Amino acid sequence: MALKRNIEGSPVKSNKKKAISLFSGAGGMDIGVRKAGFDILAEIEFDEHCCTTLRANAERRKNGTMVFETDIRTLDPKDLMKTLDLKAGSLDLLFGGPPCQSFSLAGKQLGLSDERGPLLFEIIRFAKMLQPKVVFLEQVKGLLSSKGAENRRGEVFEAFLKALEAIDYTPKWRVVLAADYGVPQMRERLFVVATRGRNGFLFPERTHAPVEECNGLFRYKPYTGSGEVLGDLGDPDPKVRGKTVYERLDSHVDVTPARDRERIAQVPEGSYLASQTHLGEELRRGLSPKDTTKYLRLHRKRPANTLRCGEIFYHPVEDRYLTPREYMRIHGYPDEYILKGPIRSRTGTVRNLDQHRQIANSVPPPLAYVLGRQIMRFLNEVNILAFGYGDIDGRKQNPIAKLKKSSFYAGPIAENNGKDHARGFVEIVKIGAPPSKDHLWRALFKKAPCGNLRGVR
Repeated sequence: MALKRNIEGSPVKSNKKKAISLFSGAGGMDIGVRKAGFDILAEIEFDEHCCTTLRANAERRKNGTMVFETDIRTLDPKDLMKTLDLKAGSLDLLFGGPPCQSFSLAGKQLGLSDERGPLLFEIIRFAKMLQPKVVFLEQVKGLLSSKGAENRRGEVFEAFLKALEAIDYTPKWRVVLAADYGVPQMRERLFVVATRGRNGFLFPERTHAPVEECNGLFRYKPYTGSGEVLGDLGDPDPKVRGKTVYERLDSHVDVTPARDRERIAQVPEGSYLASQTHLGEELRRGLSPKDTTKYLRLHRKRPANTLRCGEIFYHPVEDRYLTPREYMRIHGYPDEYILKGPIRSRTGTVRNLDQHRQIANSVPPPLAYVLGRQIMRFLNEVNILAFGYGDIDGRKQNPIAKLKKSSFYAGPIAENNGKDHARGFVEIVKIGAPPSKDHLWRALFKKAPCGNLRGVR
């Protein structure tokens, strides 16, 4: 289809590596990818409230990111390329997190039978046409076991990987715990990073761990507790009955009904309502002992449970639900980021995604940043190798070879993956200290001796 003019902003020329965001939601993944150094040319999202959030922040940044409010299934990648002035192969990163409800372990796991399930494969359709250097996907870990037409566990994920390989991408994947990277939340999600041809991407090592694991061989930082990010926000505004839109830009609005405050007051810090068996049935609302995440009060010294759309957790010490801004703090959003759309009451309903659900559906920005930074490093290393070769078939002189006089070996090693072209890398070997990227940069651009590199790829 031809693109409608439901776009905010216009292209701005930049020397940064270029990216496109699919299924952008409230923009959590985009915040991290942008912080990692990418210029996000376009954000594509269907939910009207999420798009309002994206536009408000694009206007605040004034960096020219275009927001497309549309059903991605009706969007022709060729039209997008024309609008953004992109040629096939010129995009560095295509990323996104398709709707997860079809694969979530907390849902019915209808997989591709759910109308949202096939949206997973839209990123394949766009990658086939755009030919980005890297494809980066986030999804719930339930995708790993989701069944397909043959009723076989893992069938959908297997089909997704085969679809990537069919268009010459090599995928790597890992289930990542957000708390392992400093996010105060025990949120596990599946991440897939696919590159064209040989995949040299490495997932980053964890930086945080439970406190009992922080005194050993690896110098991890202790997990971040929810109390570390909630303590300085001040008092929230009370929810007004029947009102869903507020002028308060920081979205620090308390949605707790009076009857729920009485119930919350009976739950100790770090516990949940169903475990309070001394309370009457009316207060416990007929919950079973298995309902460990419903009506849960957070603990200040521990990461929060996974923020989810169907529930809002209790504040660690105050008798109320968490506000949208507190959700943002737990997810790692910067304080200057603006949320738009309705703030619904605890028992109310609103069309499309309210502010709590916009955050719960999103990728924690600090985690997206860690992974985006690693993708940027991978792309930079690929560029270094390209600089070292000229033409990939080696016909041009290799400038790195001129550095041989500096007492180390430098030269290309061809690796032909059975494709119609060779992909190469540089191997620099000398006995000495561990590798240093700074030395490699000096060797390439200043031709200074760097004889302590070993096996740099």
